[in-house]
Amino acid sequence: MLRKILIALVILIAGLGALAFFNRKEIILHLVTRAERPPIAPNRPVEWMKGPETADTTVADRPPNIVFILVDDLGINDISTFGGGVAGGRVPTPNIDRLAAEGALFSTAYSGTGTCAPSRAMLMTGRYPTRTGFEYTPTPPGMSRIVPMFANDMRTGLPPTEHVKENEKIMPPFAEQGLPSEEITIAEVLKQRGYHTVHIGKWHLGNAAPFRPNDQGFDESLDMASGMFLPPGDPRGVDARLDFDPIDKFLWARMDFAASYNGSDWFEPGGYLTDYWTDESLKVIEANRNRPFFLYLAHWGVHTPLQATKEDYEAVGDIEPHHLRVYAAMLRAVDRSVGRIMEKLEEEGLADNTIIVFSSDNGGAGYIGIPEVNEPYRGWKITLFEGGIRVPLFMKWPAAIQPGTVVDEPVAHIDMMPTLAAVAGAPLPAGVEIDGQNLLPLAMGADGFSRPGDAIFWSSGYYKVVRAGGWKLQVNGRQNKSWLFDLNNDPTEQTNLAASEPKKLAELQALIDAHWKDARPPLYPYTIESPIKIDHTLADDYVEGEEYIYWPN
Repeated sequence: MLRKILIALVILIAGLGALAFFNRKEIILHLVTRAERPPIAPNRPVEWMKGPETADTTVADRPPNIVFILVDDLGINDISTFGGGVAGGRVPTPNIDRLAAEGALFSTAYSGTGTCAPSRAMLMTGRYPTRTGFEYTPTPPGMSRIVPMFANDMRTGLPPTEHVKENEKIMPPFAEQGLPSEEITIAEVLKQRGYHTVHIGKWHLGNAAPFRPNDQGFDESLDMASGMFLPPGDPRGVDARLDFDPIDKFLWARMDFAASYNGSDWFEPGGYLTDYWTDESLKVIEANRNRPFFLYLAHWGVHTPLQATKEDYEAVGDIEPHHLRVYAAMLRAVDRSVGRIMEKLEEEGLADNTIIVFSSDNGGAGYIGIPEVNEPYRGWKITLFEGGIRVPLFMKWPAAIQPGTVVDEPVAHIDMMPTLAAVAGAPLPAGVEIDGQNLLPLAMGADGFSRPGDAIFWSSGYYKVVRAGGWKLQVNGRQNKSWLFDLNNDPTEQTNLAASEPKKLAELQALIDAHWKDARPPLYPYTIESPIKIDHTLADDYVEGEEYIYWPN
């Protein structure tokens, strides 16, 4: 009997060992992502600061209110403004389309870079990473280890995704990977002009002092403490998990349904995240209707994890595959948010003297497995091809911008800080080099716009890009490769002219060299190096010989 028991124990131990071995990655994922999880309190109302009950001046005599709506990972083809739309145009975006039609549409607008946080830093400061050092997107604990571990099982044929362990050892904590406090944000500039400043949504520029929104010029901040739109499996919603994406696997394991107000402990949002933030934005507009305000509404949609409300999921119709239908439903919620903001401004009598700016932090992501999000452009988020950095940029300001204005001049997120300062009549910070340009002359059909060298720059570490005079040069130091495109004749970057146009290549390379000659080093190093396909999504098999870039972050 004892012998049988011992044999059974040996078999059980061996079985558990085998189970642990074959599921070791899932076990590591669980252990890493479950560590240091703050408790989440039930939802509680936000007591927004209230402006004066009556106004000292008429709305028209005050500096204009500013509402900046930034969407996350929106593809240029996701909205129907440009003739496209999700699922072949089956899900239009009428409210975003209306905003674009009633003001200035910038047809050649670019994000700050191909990922979220550095773009947001450029929006806030009007300065390139060569000045701020804010080069890479902060990553939560464990992500640099977990993502390569799963990615290298999934991407058969591609070179491996690398975890740069020696860099991770010298990384500051996630909460301290932030925009330096000495940088002057547009919120700080507007506060000096008498604006009440409010941030709602994603921040991603540091979660500890002195990097938080309240440290960077915002009077109030309703922050995305984590990143679920609803609790997983919530009966109010519909989820879509992406088995082919290691980032998605990490997010579902790591994220919580949580918010924080002015640095408070975490609490549950009061509903589906996109709708909840919109609800709170309407309260902010009402509370501040008698004084100038700056509302920065930084939506999390349409970023993964893919979660939609059941109502939106049903409304978009029978779209296949399932994850595309959920994505379309998420976009419907974002479009509804834009409509509700415009309606509230009209209801409060503030619409004429409020400028609404709408954009996305970068292009659509290839890791969601939806091929058409950035059509007709090549590339995705986490590349600097046009698909990764072409974004919508619309400005509606009835008091100053004519409806139906179309601006073809190339512009970028780097231009937003000086533009919004000009809107408010606020001086730029003294002694600070601002790289962006004021776009108001373009939006108002006036003279006075120019850009030094006609050059716009992008980067992530050794991957550097310049656009100037209708030409664009991409240089990837790790691959020792250059891509040169004549965008005037080849706007979708099909033909690499690096070998056939040596003089133009040298001219643009000189611009890159000059821009980075005295650059400030990155604030912290990259910890992942990822090969990213240019022409196919992560859901597609790698085709031998197809182009990819390396992206350090």
